[in-house]
Amino acid sequence: MKAAIIGASKEALHTIKKAREYGLFILALDGNAKAEGLAQADKGLVVDISNENAVIEALRAEKPDFVLTVPIGRYLTTTGAVNDALGLPGISRNMAELCTDKFKFHTRLSRMGLRNCRCYAVNESENAGSQEHDLPETSWKTVSGHGRELQSPENPALTYPAILKPRYGSGSRGIFMLSDREQLEKALNEISGEPYVLEECVSGEEYGVDGAITGRGFQMVLLRKKENTPPPARQAVGYSSVLPGDAFRQQVSDYMAQVTECLGLTECLIHADIIRGESGPFAIELSARPSGHNLHNLFTPLCTGVDMAEEYIRYRMGLPYDFAPRETKSMLIHYFDMRGKVMKVPDRKEAAQAIDAGLAAWECNISPGEELRPVSDGHSLMGRGYFVLEGEGADFLKEQAGIIKGLFL
Repeated sequence: MKAAIIGASKEALHTIKKAREYGLFILALDGNAKAEGLAQADKGLVVDISNENAVIEALRAEKPDFVLTVPIGRYLTTTGAVNDALGLPGISRNMAELCTDKFKFHTRLSRMGLRNCRCYAVNESENAGSQEHDLPETSWKTVSGHGRELQSPENPALTYPAILKPRYGSGSRGIFMLSDREQLEKALNEISGEPYVLEECVSGEEYGVDGAITGRGFQMVLLRKKENTPPPARQAVGYSSVLPGDAFRQQVSDYMAQVTECLGLTECLIHADIIRGESGPFAIELSARPSGHNLHNLFTPLCTGVDMAEEYIRYRMGLPYDFAPRETKSMLIHYFDMRGKVMKVPDRKEAAQAIDAGLAAWECNISPGEELRPVSDGHSLMGRGYFVLEGEGADFLKEQAGIIKGLFL
């Protein structure tokens, strides 16, 4: 059998490795000729993955049996377009667009009572709105050459605090936290022609969800509690596993089953960010792909015994599969979010000896003397490395993580 992988960055290497272990012939596509996954695949094709037609034509000649999704974010729509054009199983382009377009995502869920906040689309172009999915487009117009005035028949008001973020963005970039109309006007004058969404903030703790949808419905694999940087970025710098005894875990599983059904998602891996709001789970974003940042390929398997990429490959090949967690261990993954000058860099052995928790994984790409800048988004953090701890309780593990980070400064 032959599988295509659209997006061949380092994030794709785990899926490529697992697929080849099962004897699949792997076609990897990426616009960057130096993308690591191209060399690891059976056949690498240098194609601009933002160009749906180019990818479709390249794969039409190769005749893959299915596409394996990897953490590529925005260009999930290319995967959907390929599936539609070539009659392959998995998500459609419409499904992918509902995942990658924050305004359409909000509108679909809010209609079903699954997302309770006001949300507006902010566009520079008169034609920036989409008529697909029968979703209304909120408009902005220039007022006296300065700022924009909100126009929306469905949402006549906005309650602060609010957040302004790229409509198709990821990685906590280009985000503005707003406390009043004056800050909104200032932010609107700073953004480029890129489409944005403006929505009311929902307060509460943030979580990440790993799951899958097959013919058996939605299966949650792992719920992860986030540790974030302060607003506006709120970039995740760590995750701790939520154990089966937590009642919120079942609430999230039930809620995610409703959300994925509302979006019409089928036969895909799921990564979602949610808030534990006053009225229950609230979806921030969701994508029909696995999570990145060493989660689906490392942290989730360590916690649950489930390798989501491997199980999905088995599902697509018609082999027995099981996304149900074998167990859920008390673990934490933390990225090196320190700031300041690095005085020394401990190795794994030194780090393990300094703490009482178990050190399950370690990768450090920091150099002595390096000046670490404050974390602003995922790109400013992920290259530094990570460590995974195991022990009793999230608070204990967070304390142990602080000890490790202190060894550097």
